[in-house]
Order: sequence, then C-alpha cells, then structure tokens
Amino acid sequence: IGSISLFTVYAPQLGVLSLYSCDSPLVSNLPQSSFRSSTQLSGSHGPGFAKVNRRDGAGGWAPVESNRYQWLEVDLGERTEITAVATQGRYGSSDWVSSFLLMFSDTGRNWRQYRQEDSIGVFAGNSNADSVVQFKLQEPVFARFMRLLPLDWNPNGRIGLRLEAYGCPYKSDVASFDGSGCLLYSFSPKPTPNPAGKDILSLKFKTQLNSGTLIHVEGRHDRSLTLELHRGKLLLHLRKGSKSASPVPESHTAVSLGSLLDDQHWHHVAVERVSGHNINIVLMFFHKISFGGVHCHGTPRVLSRRNFHGCFENLLWNNVNVIDLAKQHQQIPYNNLGNVTFTCAEPVSVPVTFAGAQSFLRLPGATVDISLQFRTWNKAGLLLTFDLQQQAGSLWLFLSEARVRVQIHKAGRILVDIVTGFGLNDGQWHSVDLTARRERLTLTVDKDESLTAHASPSFPVANPFNVFQGCMRHIQVHSDTVDLVKVQQMLIGNYSDLQIDICGIVDRCSPSHCEHGGRCSQSWSTFHCNCSSTGYSGATCHSSVYEQSCEAYKHKGNASGLYHIDVDGSGPIKPQLIYCNMTDQTWLVIQHNNTELTKLKASSGINRHLAYFNYSADAEQLRAIISQAEHCEQELVYDCRKSRLLNTPDGSPFTWWVGRSDEPQTYWGGAVPGSQQCGCGLQGNCIDSDHYCNCDADRKEWATDSGLLTHKENLPVRWVVVGDIQRPGSEAAYRVSPLRCHGDKNFWNAAFFNKETSYLHFPTFHGELSADISFLFKTTAPSGVFLENLGIKDFIRVELSSPTEVVFSFDVGNGPLDVRVETGGVALNDDRWHRVRAERNVKEASLRVDSFPGATQKAPADGHIHLQLNSQLFVGGTASRMRGFLGCIRSLQLNGRTLDLEERAKITPGVKSGCPGHCSSYGELCQNQGRCVERYNGFSCDCGLSAYAGPFCQREVSASFKLGTSVQYTFKEPYELNRNTSTQFQSSSIYSDLTLRGENISFSFRTTQSPALLLYVSSYYREYLAVLLNRNGYLDIKYKLENNRDAEVFRTNVRNLANGQLHRVSIRRLLETVSVQVTTAIPVQQNYESVTAQFTYSVISGDLDPEIARLNSLGFSGCLSVVQFNSVAPLKAALLYPDTSPVIVTGPLAESTCGSSFPVNPYPAKTTHPLSVNAIKSDSALIGGMIAVLIFVILSALAIMARFLYRRKETFHSQEPRDIKPEVDSPEYPFHSEPTSQNVLSENQKEYFI
Repeated sequence: IGSISLFTVYAPQLGVLSLYSCDSPLVSNLPQSSFRSSTQLSGSHGPGFAKVNRRDGAGGWAPVESNRYQWLEVDLGERTEITAVATQGRYGSSDWVSSFLLMFSDTGRNWRQYRQEDSIGVFAGNSNADSVVQFKLQEPVFARFMRLLPLDWNPNGRIGLRLEAYGCPYKSDVASFDGSGCLLYSFSPKPTPNPAGKDILSLKFKTQLNSGTLIHVEGRHDRSLTLELHRGKLLLHLRKGSKSASPVPESHTAVSLGSLLDDQHWHHVAVERVSGHNINIVLMFFHKISFGGVHCHGTPRVLSRRNFHGCFENLLWNNVNVIDLAKQHQQIPYNNLGNVTFTCAEPVSVPVTFAGAQSFLRLPGATVDISLQFRTWNKAGLLLTFDLQQQAGSLWLFLSEARVRVQIHKAGRILVDIVTGFGLNDGQWHSVDLTARRERLTLTVDKDESLTAHASPSFPVANPFNVFQGCMRHIQVHSDTVDLVKVQQMLIGNYSDLQIDICGIVDRCSPSHCEHGGRCSQSWSTFHCNCSSTGYSGATCHSSVYEQSCEAYKHKGNASGLYHIDVDGSGPIKPQLIYCNMTDQTWLVIQHNNTELTKLKASSGINRHLAYFNYSADAEQLRAIISQAEHCEQELVYDCRKSRLLNTPDGSPFTWWVGRSDEPQTYWGGAVPGSQQCGCGLQGNCIDSDHYCNCDADRKEWATDSGLLTHKENLPVRWVVVGDIQRPGSEAAYRVSPLRCHGDKNFWNAAFFNKETSYLHFPTFHGELSADISFLFKTTAPSGVFLENLGIKDFIRVELSSPTEVVFSFDVGNGPLDVRVETGGVALNDDRWHRVRAERNVKEASLRVDSFPGATQKAPADGHIHLQLNSQLFVGGTASRMRGFLGCIRSLQLNGRTLDLEERAKITPGVKSGCPGHCSSYGELCQNQGRCVERYNGFSCDCGLSAYAGPFCQREVSASFKLGTSVQYTFKEPYELNRNTSTQFQSSSIYSDLTLRGENISFSFRTTQSPALLLYVSSYYREYLAVLLNRNGYLDIKYKLENNRDAEVFRTNVRNLANGQLHRVSIRRLLETVSVQVTTAIPVQQNYESVTAQFTYSVISGDLDPEIARLNSLGFSGCLSVVQFNSVAPLKAALLYPDTSPVIVTGPLAESTCGSSFPVNPYPAKTTHPLSVNAIKSDSALIGGMIAVLIFVILSALAIMARFLYRRKETFHSQEPRDIKPEVDSPEYPFHSEPTSQNVLSENQKEYFI
C-alpha cells in the first residue's frame, strides 16, 4: 500500500516532547497528603518531609527498616508531563540512597518501571546527604503517580531521601470503549489532502484485553485498512480489493509491531501516509474512519474481529482532535452498538511478579478451590502447593512442558495426576481453575471446557519442580479475591523477593535481536536464536557460515563445484549457491535461464524479439559479486543471415541489450561502451570494411558477431532486444553466456606496517548491537594492536598481547571486558598467516584464532547493549601511537564490509600496500610434488615436477588407451643442447656423465586384459625395466641392469589385478635395494589392501626379451593415469603439452577421468628387497645415455632404440647450467625432464656418452 510509518512507545507514560519549556518543579508545593511511603521511622521522618532543599521535620523521609521493600510515593494530583527527577539525602545525617528504581502510574496501582537506554532500570543516586543529583529523563513521562524504590544506601547510615520532579501540565482527551461501541469520523464531502504532503493518524491506547480493533478504514472497490490488537501485538491489515476471478477480497498483514500491549498502560501508535507512495489506494478514497471497531461501517465484513475494550487518548487526524469533536456531538456513534464515554475507566487489577529463584508468596487458608491468572515465557515452574486436610497428601499445581499439571503426592507416590493445556509459555495471560466437587478434582485452563482434565491413577513421584518466573493476578481462594495490596503491607500472608502491583514481564523477542531470519524464542531471563537453515551462526545468527568468494573456497583446498557464496559475510545480502571453477584463475559462474543458442526466423506481425535473462542470483547479490571481482565477462553471440545488428556506421541500432544500469547498450561483445561497434569493427577485420559489424553487411550467407563484454559497470546482460527479423529471408540466432568473474579484490587486500608508530585510519565503526571483525595477520613481533576504535567511554580493541595470546577488548557501558584465546604454546609470530574472528552482540562476545579453541564471554544480564563509538578507527596502531603492530594485516572486514587497506596505505607513511610471502602459509596446498610460487596477490602451484595438474596439482592426468595408441617420451641429449642454446631445454637435459643411482616410478592403471605390457623403460645398452601383467593377472616387474646379465623378475602376490578396478603401482630403487608397492581398490565397502613384491628368477636370451616382444604384439587396452618416472611425467606431457614436449603419440589419445582417485590405506604394507650383488657396480651407469620411456597399448613394429651412438673415452668435467628458472607450469615448458632428483655428478667419470 505504499509508505506507512507505524510505531508504538512501550512505556505507558511516554509521549511526544513538548515544544515549550517543561521544567517547572512539581513536588515542592504539594501538601503532605500527596506523599505516601511503605513505612516511616517516626512522625518527623514522614514522607511529607521529603522535599529537596527543605529541612522540615527530621530533614527528609526515612523508613523503619532499610531494605529493598521500602518505597516513597508522590501524587501529582493529575496526569502530568514529567521530564526530570532529582534526589537528595536526609538533611544533617549520614542517610542517603545511592541507587534506586523509578515507577509511574495513572491510578496508584499497576505500576510500570521506567527504563533508560538499553533497558537499564537502575538510577545512580547520591554519595552524600547534601548534594542534589538530577536526572533528565530521555523521554518524558505522562503520569499522575511517581514511586521511588531504594536499592542501595550509605552502608554507614540508613535510607534517607528528599526528592523533586520537574515538568509541566498535560492536556488529555480520553474516550472509553466497552467492547461494543465505536466512533465514526466522517469527512464531508471527501478528505482533503494535507498540504504538507502526508497524513498522520495518531492515538494512545490502553487495555487489559489482548485483542480488539483500533482503526478501520473502508475505501472504494472493497479496499480497506485495519489496525488491530491481536494477542498483544499490533497488526496492520491491507485489503487491495476483490478481483473478478475471486469474490473474496485479497487481504494480507503488512506490519506486525509491539508485544505485551495488553498491560493496561498507555501506548502510542501512528499511521502515516507519505505522498507519492500509492497509499492513496485506500486513504485517499474513503469518507469515514471507524475507531474502536469495524461495526460503525454497518455490517461487519470481518466477523471474527472483536471491538476494542479499553481507552483512547488524544486521537488525532492531521491535528484534528476527534475525541474533542465527539464530546461536542459533532460526530455521533451508531446507535445500539454500545456506549462510548469520555472518561477512562480503570479496572482494578493488582499483578505480582515472581522474578527470581527466591521469589515466593505464602497465603493462609488454601483449599482445593483456587483460580488464578498467570503469564510467563518459561515452559516449567511451580504455580502453587499446599497440604491437604486430614493428612491426605500435598497438592502441586505447576507448569510442565508448557502445560498445566496437578499432582497429589503422598508417601512418595503420586495419587492424582492431571494435565491439560498446551503452549502456555507464550507470554499471554492464562487462567487456571482448580475445583473439587463430590470427590472429583477438575482442572480447567482459559475457561475452555475442552481443556478440562480429571484425575488419573497413581504412580511413583518423578521429577522435582522448577521455580516459577512470571506474573500472576486475580488470585482467588474459595471465590474470594486475595488483596495483594494488603500482602504488600504485610497485613496478610508472607512473601520474599516479589514485585507487587507490577508485572515485570519483558518480551526479549520484540524487537528480535536474531538476525538473518533466525527464529527467536525466550525464557524469563534470556532469549535464544535458532539459526538452522539460515546460513548463519552465533548467538544472534550474525556470522555467516559460508565464504565470501570462490577464491576463499579455493584457498581452503576445495575443488570445483557448487558452493554457497555469502558475498558480504554478516551483511544483509543472502548467501547464494554458485558454481566455482577452480582453475589457475578461479572463476565464479552465475547461470541464467537461457544460455542456449536461440534461433529466430522472420514472422509477419513481429517487429522485435525481447528476451529477459533471470539469473540464479538476485540483483543485489550480482551487484556485490561484480564489484568485488577483479574481472567479469559475458559472451554475446549473434548469428545472422539478412539480419542486421547495430546498423553501422550511421543508422539506429536494430538490436541492443540492457545491463545492470537499465540503460540500452548499443555496442556488442568485443567492443567498448558507446562505440556502436562489434568486435570486428574495433579490430578492423569485419567482412565488409564499410560496416563495424559482420551482420551489418546484410548478406544472404551466415555471419557471426561475437565477443566478450568486460565492462563491469554494465554487467550482467538483463535484456536483449532483436529488431531486424521481420523481413522475408531474415534469420538470426543469439546466445548470452553465463556471467563469469574471477579474482577477489577483498581476499588479498593487505597492508604491511613497518613502524610501530604507523597506522591506518578509517571512519568510525558502527556496530552498535552487532559487531564482527575478521582479518588475517602475520608478524614476527611479539605483540601489537591490530585495531582500535574509541568512544567517550566505550571502546573496542583487538590485539596480540603475547606471541601466544590474542585479546578482544571492549566496553559498552558495563565496564571493560576481555575475551582471550591462548594457543597453548604455539607461537603466532612465526611469519605465517593466522586468522582472527571476533564478534560482539547483545548476548555474548566471542573470539576465534585459527582452529584453536575459541573463547566466549556472556554479556551481563540487563546491562547496556549499545556500543557507542565516535573517534576514527585505527588499524595497525592506536590513537596514542603506542603498542603499534609490526607486520601484515589482510582481508580486514567489519560487519561484512572490507576496508581497502591497500589504497589507504599508498598515501600513509610507514605503511606499504600489499604483503608478499604467502607460500609459508599456503604452500601445503600444493600437492603431489607441486611447488608453491609467490605472486603479488596470492600464490600459484608449479606442477612441472608432478604427474598431476590443476590449481593445486591434485587432478589426476589419465587417458583411456585403445588398440593402436602409444606414447613415447625421449630425453634430450647433450649434443642437442650445443646446437640449441634455448634456456628452456638446458635445465631438462641429462648429461652423459650422470650416474643414476636409483629411480622412482609410479602410475595407476585399470584393465581387464591379461597378459599385458604396462610400462617399458630402456637405454642404449639394452638395459631395461618392464612392468607387466602375466596371464594370471599378477604384476611382474622385470629389471635388467647390465647387458651381460639376465633380467630379474619380481612378482607381487595380489591375484587378478586385471579386474577392471583402479590399482596404484610404486617402484623405488636406491642402489641395490628395490621396493615395490601395489595399492589395490577392493570392491565398495571393503578395505583396501597393500601388497609387497616377491621375487622369482628367470633367464632371458636374445636382443629383445621374447616375453616382452610377445606382450607388445598383443597390445594393451585400459586406463593409465599419473605416470611418473623420477621427475618426468610423460603421459601428462603427451596429453596437455604435445606440441612443446619431446613426445611421440601414435593413434588417438585424449584425456579421460578413468583414473579418478580412490581411498587409499594410510598404512600400506611395504617390503624392500636386495638386488643381486653383482648387478650393481660402483659409479657405473645403470640406465645411462639416452632413455626412452614407452607407454604401450600396441606397437605394430617395436623399435626400442633407433639411434646409433658411439662411445669415446676421455676425461670430462660437466658443468651444470645455472640461474635457469623455467616458467611455472607453462605450456611452453610444462615440466622438468631430468630423469631423477638423485643425480650425482662424478668428477672421475671416465666414459662419456654422446
């Protein structure tokens, strides 16, 4: 319905501030009869002498006993506006009050406590008997009676008090409604708009009933507005009018506000119409307003809504006093609908509050004929108990699981157990009636016969009873109402720790402190937030459980996939499920509803085609994601045949698109904003040089204009309008790709503080009710302040207090509070990144450092809750320039907003922008021999020495081999280096005088074929290593280390490795010791098993091992993955970099996922075996010269070596190339091809192979 301002004032005595001076003394001229007190020490210590700066009597009021049950009351004679209160001790004595509570009332009954900011009810009093301490009330109070309750006093004296109140007279017009009557305000002929541009309807109301209609407005076409009280809350209902398809008008609740408004105290409410916000659909098309019910309009449309029962005060429509008009009979209520009187009838009701564990009330004469009303938030609590006559046992009436229960106990057994009602801890008043008639015990809740229960059989006594915390009223014994005022005066009964004549219940869920949709529940003393399904955590559901970008997920070691992204952390933007493509550049991909190619053909009567793109993220999320990213792009494609695009060079565009700015864009992908060009026009290569788009040539042949949109201000594409499709023969197709963004400007935003006196300053941090601070730091200093923000008294600070402790300190008015996290001796000044997360809300403060156990401090009950800061925020230091931080701070966020440290550091002495050195913290993310490489903003993993690929060298590189496919890798020879001095090959060469003292070989395979040859390594000297499956599926490893010796065969004892499952093979040799390990994946839900090689021996003769030649002719069909020989990854080279690697690929070869990882036994069995002693010679080339690693599927004609080498003897001292650093995982040189990392250069080598 537009813009409506609705508000209530919870304190009954609050109102609108006067525009004139309102500070006159109110007490000093009152007669003594206007004063009352709980007790008085003597006649000269009576309450009538309690006037500020007066010395009459004993110089002030003093009670008989000094305790917290005493009070002093003043009757101002009529309702008055009270703006300030002053106190003073008793003259000439040591008696004064050091703290007190203030109560106000209209009738001298049903008091309401005055609370200051943050619901603080305690006022600080005097420190001596002479000084006057004055308190300006934050909001004025409108009341007749004022009561002061001392809480603390001079310990060396007693309670002594003089007081004064300041204010002015208060004009009030009231009307009383009996639940059937109402007032009708008519306009003649129609309402006139307020020249100020808004209309205001305001009133005050008070009632004891929790439901009733306050205002009802009927407009044209069944439109209406209704303001009603429902279960103690205000609801604003709007009805938009009936539709032709539905005879019942559509109605919805627009606003819900307030709680516990049925407390018989004044509450102020206003409905405000602001012009220009369409509220005129109701308020500008009505002639009458009904107050107190809907019946004034005739037949009620909503029969379920009851009329209001209570009082209105100062009912105003645009400053027109409706009650005053009614008094003058200018407005007359409808007949036969009840009376409306112009005095406020105050029902007599004296509530009592049971606030704590020591609260009780003892009354005489209890019998089984009792009724009472109660309200509470607790599910359990004892309502009453007494002993039955003639030793029949004891009766217990109590709440259990929010139901009322009665039990009669005797001799350890439960003789009677009755339970009824449900959900009685909702804060509403509920009645309980317990009666015994004709030996029948009956329990009734809320006068509802359906909630009546009777006695049940006996069983043993169970649980003890909880203390009741809540309010009671209308206590009746034998139909006689208990006079609680006499109880307060100690005339009947006995009590402890009670608040009589006041219901002190507080709704801690209104307003709710639970954020982000958290559901609030409460007990008497606290509230709880249920954060399930919100994506947030903490005491108030403030902190997001998700990361803010794909970059953050990547640097936690996550792979590509769908992740919830909360782009502003604890801010208002909701998390969104988004795909993260974890490559070297982490791409965030946001899909929309039409990413496919959409074809269009000429159609008569259709001039334009309009396409709207609905994204998986809403507009606010998209705006934040694009702003945070370093780069965003979206591809636009337009295929055309006789369908012009932008109509270049001089015509009006036929097609355009609309982005985030909602402005038409007349440039296409690959061009720049405002150019009215396509990518080919910008590059000068369009098919027709007279046009700036290929499609603008208007040819009959198909053409395409495509390119990337990269200007973030215009992204994403929301609309596309295609125009030139109406001509005969016109055809077109368009496609808009998903939005892709990479880079996180916030994640790496850092500053380096190199002086203890240096700091960065930012505007004041506003985190009044919820404040969260998160950042990363690294340092070598033992201590330093990370950030600090000060107020007049409040402050907030996070610091490294010692190498092993971080402290979060703050003060919100309750005194300084520290939250400390100890790391258990682990130093935080190790020059590695550490994450700190601090949060403070109305319930608690918490601190987390890395994964160490966090610390939490509960907020004091009923204390100050607002954090009020006013100075600049200092980062890396303090305002005093003491205890500054030395080191780096990164990704500093306050309530989800990242502070731009780098930009501020550029203009600040002693602080540098950015912070290198990320590998010390993130290097462990580089897996499988990947090497961490530093970058300015972050790091990368060099996978050149790894058989794996991917951003963290964790992706298996696999291929499915078919018949006719083979891969051969050849190591470079020294003489080739002499002919080609390119540095990119020098570091990959194996010099002929290198001695291979061992080799590490690993790979995974999957096959159903046996026998089969898996891997073959050979040298010029016909020394070789072969890995094969024999006909029984066993894995055999053949080693021949010298040409004149037979091969040795090692056989594993794992049966049938040709079972179609993935197996991992590792072969390691160092000198004369060989270790073979096979890790096999057993079927699902079985354990994995590791097997160690066993040895058998056979003699092989001839140039080529006959068995190997036979297996070679059979070929291999299956999967090979992550093949590695020492530091060389031949399969990776063939698949990813075939053009720049020394590989020969025969047959079809493509990357596959057939080698995906399987769980591995973390403790595989492994056995080492000695080779024959004669197989090893010291300083001899075991596998020297040129080495070929062959991965066979089938080779029609195997040529193991096709080179003729000659040997010459001379002394040669090799020189290792220096200062050669290959590019990181570069396509030009993707890996190092040294065959081993254990190469040893021999100065005494006598043979050199070329």
